[in-house]
Amino acid sequence: MGRRLGWLAVLVIGLVLFALVYQTLIQTQNLNYVPAMILLGASVMPATFVTYVASRDGRWRVPASVVAGTALFGGVLGTVVAGRLEYDTLRALGTVPVIAVGLAEEGAKLLVPIMMVFLLPRLPAYRQRLGGRPALDPADGVIIGVAVGMGFAVLETMGYAFVAIVTHGGIGGVEELLFIRGLLSPVGHAAWTGLTSAALWRWAAGERHGARNFILLFLLAAALHATWDGAGSLPVMAAVACLSAYGLFRELHRSTLTRPPELATPPA
Repeated sequence: MGRRLGWLAVLVIGLVLFALVYQTLIQTQNLNYVPAMILLGASVMPATFVTYVASRDGRWRVPASVVAGTALFGGVLGTVVAGRLEYDTLRALGTVPVIAVGLAEEGAKLLVPIMMVFLLPRLPAYRQRLGGRPALDPADGVIIGVAVGMGFAVLETMGYAFVAIVTHGGIGGVEELLFIRGLLSPVGHAAWTGLTSAALWRWAAGERHGARNFILLFLLAAALHATWDGAGSLPVMAAVACLSAYGLFRELHRSTLTRPPELATPPA
């Protein structure tokens, strides 16, 4: 039970730290606190959701260090590659269609899950938790995907917050931006990359029609991403958010039910 509620501790501690930094910044007007405010504001909700997904069955089968490293490396690599792809598209076409943004970002975020589908089963810490058995579990693919998606979302939110401060010459409205983007991150980048990463795991595990399902889910994630970015109305964004959340939690439930028998319980 303690591990299952770990996400609540992350949320409470993160919010307290953010409140302390924010209040100190407001009272002292010391701009040295701005980076800490942006970092905490952008990462509290993503870290909370990653902790929830990674420990939802009461144990961390993917080591916490691997989850954290995946989020950091996947977030940095994803933003850099996606940024380059979007820049090259802008130079070639003079504009960046929203579908190109969706394809570029969803593709860039898959780079680390593709690496991890080969590396994770070979990590000693991971195999030890499986009793020395190499295996691919789609539930772990969801965790890796959610971690990468949240790492991407944190860095993207920090960028938006920094631009807002520079543009407006102050922190007015930045806290609202951090709150909204943090609140929506689980039904955005986390859901899209979590779904495609789980499909990648199923394909690598030899599931029937795995390649077809992976391609279809990737295209769906890119389409949802593009629709979100191009949405001009709240109802459209709400529909995308609900569909993304439904897909992610359905996959979380499915991956638990279909877990191979040898992985259903931790080794003694």
